[in-house]
Amino acid sequence: FFKQKTAYEIKECDWSSDVCSSDLGMLASTSIGIIAHPSFPAKTIPELIALAKKEPGKLNIGTSVPGSGSYLAAEMFKARAGIDVSLVPYKGSAALTSDVLGGHVPVIFAVPQSSLGNIQAGQLRMLAMTSTQRVPLLTDVPTVGESIPGFEAVLRYGLLVPAGTPRPIVDRLNAALRSVVGSDDVKDRIAKEAGNSLVSSPEEYAAEIAREDAMWNPLIKSLNIKVE
Repeated sequence: FFKQKTAYEIKECDWSSDVCSSDLGMLASTSIGIIAHPSFPAKTIPELIALAKKEPGKLNIGTSVPGSGSYLAAEMFKARAGIDVSLVPYKGSAALTSDVLGGHVPVIFAVPQSSLGNIQAGQLRMLAMTSTQRVPLLTDVPTVGESIPGFEAVLRYGLLVPAGTPRPIVDRLNAALRSVVGSDDVKDRIAKEAGNSLVSSPEEYAAEIAREDAMWNPLIKSLNIKVE
């Protein structure tokens, strides 16, 4: 199971609740890309911000569904950049990539995995990544933080166990997880998808969730986003 703890309203007991689950360890992380059609006039984040400020409310930016990582990253970008743009939510990455390729939406926020081939072929242009450091697979692509200091929007994935799982079992499962995620083969596969492998203890995973809670909760509450 993948875990994402946020300030979303939890209507029933589910796997994002401490009542039902406990942290086991992290697996990997992936940055979100700001990806544009080649005809889009802005080629950098400062140019994108300038364009949006020149014509408030006119720029459409594609994202995944409200509440998703790319949607929240776009909302944070809007707030930090001080721009007025319209977010256009899509139900899946395939439709999102298809529409930016077709020029139906000029720029999108999306994980890069679904469009790496298009980017490498010059059919799409990556303006920036939302991680704090440049992605090794795309070292020529700047981070948003190089233009907006401190900006970070990274998807981190981890595993859960049922709440109350005995600690010896948690430790044994965590050791197995660390062994797999830390192997050269797995690290290489994740890196080829523009991701980073993450090895952690349950406590380190819990601390990371707490840090991201503090970062994302104010934005989620201000947007009144709820899980349906």
